[in-house]
Amino acid sequence: MEFFVFIGSLFILLLMGIPVAIVLLLCSLCMMWFTDMFDSMMVAQQIMTGADSFILTAVPFFMLAGEIMKEGGISSRLIAFGQVCVGRFNGGMGYVAILASMLFAGLSGAAIADVAALGAVLIPMMVKCGYDKPRSTGLICSSALTAPIIPPSIPLIILGVTVNLSIGKLFIMGIAPGVMLGVILMVTWFFVVKHDGYKDRVVIPLNEAVRIFFSAIPALLLPVIIIVGIRFGIFTPTEGGAVAAVYAFVVAFFINRELKIKDCPRVFFNAVRTSAVVMFLVAGAYLVGWLITMAQVPDQICELLKDLVSRPMLLLVVLNIVFIVLGMVMDITPIILIFAPVFFPLIQAAHIDPYYFALLMVINLSIGLITPPMGSVLFVGCSVSKLAIQKLVKGILPFMLAELGYLILIIVFPQFITVPAGWMME
Repeated sequence: MEFFVFIGSLFILLLMGIPVAIVLLLCSLCMMWFTDMFDSMMVAQQIMTGADSFILTAVPFFMLAGEIMKEGGISSRLIAFGQVCVGRFNGGMGYVAILASMLFAGLSGAAIADVAALGAVLIPMMVKCGYDKPRSTGLICSSALTAPIIPPSIPLIILGVTVNLSIGKLFIMGIAPGVMLGVILMVTWFFVVKHDGYKDRVVIPLNEAVRIFFSAIPALLLPVIIIVGIRFGIFTPTEGGAVAAVYAFVVAFFINRELKIKDCPRVFFNAVRTSAVVMFLVAGAYLVGWLITMAQVPDQICELLKDLVSRPMLLLVVLNIVFIVLGMVMDITPIILIFAPVFFPLIQAAHIDPYYFALLMVINLSIGLITPPMGSVLFVGCSVSKLAIQKLVKGILPFMLAELGYLILIIVFPQFITVPAGWMME
């Protein structure tokens, strides 16, 4: 009964338009009142405990690194590098958009940052080349979903902290699925180009291509430094966030020379504001998680779905349907914080690899970022391109279907995630 009280109050408050972090606190109060456990000191204590995590300090560091990269001319260099690599094909700017999103994902760790940083530059360029604006914006939004998967991924950090998984191992396991998602989008774009009849190509002279390549090297090195550093134990994920922020500042300020001292207050303010939202969500969700545990909700869920524990594939299908529905009405971070502690005991009981399921969960919820009615990446894309959401949904449809097909593929064949991860962790 406690679970239904929580779910009912959650969706009622969300439908009222109350911010998610406040909704979590109000849901907690509702559950406390229902179970006759209200204690204001306990509320404060659990909120402080939820935010008091050394590993979570990686989040503001990576947020800051992403903001510095966005302001320091990194996005324009990545776009130029993408033009050198894939611009010669028909529909070249579309391939450039996908490759640039994958590269920027290794810098930002957040899909919204990808769309905001790359969309403002790429969408006008694609429209100028004769592309349909909804299709162009749909491609940018869809390819931004590589950011929550390719390290350094903010959702993977939060999920690892929430269910006590190794952040380093999650990062390494996220490389292959993120790259595969980008490849699938390129294949989809190939057929879209055939259907829509795009003929543009970007041909860059050799001497200019060499200059672009060398100017992009500092940005391309950042994800390599982070992954290699964590993989070989040179630094922890939290320390990796600090390394990323310092490295980003050095590149933007001293090498690219596009970040000025006068820009720093705005960059730091944006990073602090975004980090504060995430940490507020984490603190509120920790309180909810504690109450859910005290009310033995995970045990109730396990009892409800106990018949599926002996059938792991069916359990995965059911949970992924649940995540798709949740992703349509909630953002990825609160879903992870609220429901991961509830469902992971089921996964363990069914003897499913928790790291595989963690990647599966993040990929599923990432698709929710582009599904109406509440997809946050959709709204950012509409804002950047000045499009109505109905037009954008029509433009994004083929890419959304391709990503759903990819999700089904990795549910049926988990080896697409586990085997490459095994190679990289040997």
